[in-house]
Amino acid sequence: MKRIVINKNEAGMVVKNNVVKRVLTEGSYWLGFRETLKIYDMAESFNVNHDIDVLLTIPEFKALVEVVEVMDTEVCLVFVNNHFKFLLEAGRHVFWKGMNEYRFQIENMEHYEVPETISKAYLKANVFKKFLSNFQVEVYQNALLFVNGEFVKELKTGEYFFWNMFNSINVRTIDSRIQQMEIQGQEILTKDKVQVRLNFNLQFKVVDIRIALIENVEYINQLYCLMQMAIRSYVGNYTLDNLLENKDSLSEYILNDNVEKAERLGLNLISAGVKDIILPGEIRDIMNQVLVAEKRAQANIITRREETASTRSLMNTAKLLEENAMLFRLKEMEYVEKIAEKINNISVSGNGQIVDQLKQLFLHK
Repeated sequence: MKRIVINKNEAGMVVKNNVVKRVLTEGSYWLGFRETLKIYDMAESFNVNHDIDVLLTIPEFKALVEVVEVMDTEVCLVFVNNHFKFLLEAGRHVFWKGMNEYRFQIENMEHYEVPETISKAYLKANVFKKFLSNFQVEVYQNALLFVNGEFVKELKTGEYFFWNMFNSINVRTIDSRIQQMEIQGQEILTKDKVQVRLNFNLQFKVVDIRIALIENVEYINQLYCLMQMAIRSYVGNYTLDNLLENKDSLSEYILNDNVEKAERLGLNLISAGVKDIILPGEIRDIMNQVLVAEKRAQANIITRREETASTRSLMNTAKLLEENAMLFRLKEMEYVEKIAEKINNISVSGNGQIVDQLKQLFLHK
């Protein structure tokens, strides 16, 4: 016989012939012949080498442990003293009741949605990474959720977690802000067979994400092709001169004529405009020559208009002088005064008719 002592928060297993005979808690005991004792600290993890099913048939042992059964489609959150500690996968798990208070939260992963009963603070822990798919939808985005290849719902701004162990999860996002498209270097023949190169700018916005992503393949490329064809159709119906005169109407045509086609892509056209119309070198030289000729013609017209106005003014002045002798004399004096300004000294003799003498003198000179 041997006397043994089991301390508080300990469990003792009495073994005989490799079989657990009884389980002891705090107190003093005697061991019988060929009996051995194995003491376990219940503050530590459960680590017993005996068959758990056999042990559970012993009432004293069963009272000392927590047994958690986690199915293949489940995961279990373990809280110790109300603090999340770790995660349990499928299997049977045993814990000493001991000094710690355990709480177990079992969640089924067959459905893709993670319940709100699990805090996002726990879901971001590393132990969850193999079980979850995490997605962030920004404020400027819209998103679609696909589970096992099937569209489920539209996601708004926020952070999302989904079980991915038994489901294939895919989230497709799209930018909901106004976007810009550059259609550059489009070489097109006008109606009069002049090849021009055109650069075009377009602004658009995705207004229906389901149509854009589900009903269309590469909606951006489709919009680009749609705009290409619309531009070519418009330019091909105009001569070069008409095109240059009406290039602003191309923007109106693009916006108005393609509204329904854009809606079938889930898009809304906002604005459009021609950035450049680039002409071939020889055409550009001819256009420059025409422009120079036009400006010269305009300059000649202005010159002729001024000459005509000047002649008309002289005619009116002559008519006034002819009708008014005093005005004529004043004009003569003004004329003499202007000439005199350029002569240093003038000698005049005789009395009367001085203006006539000056007039004769200047005319003689």
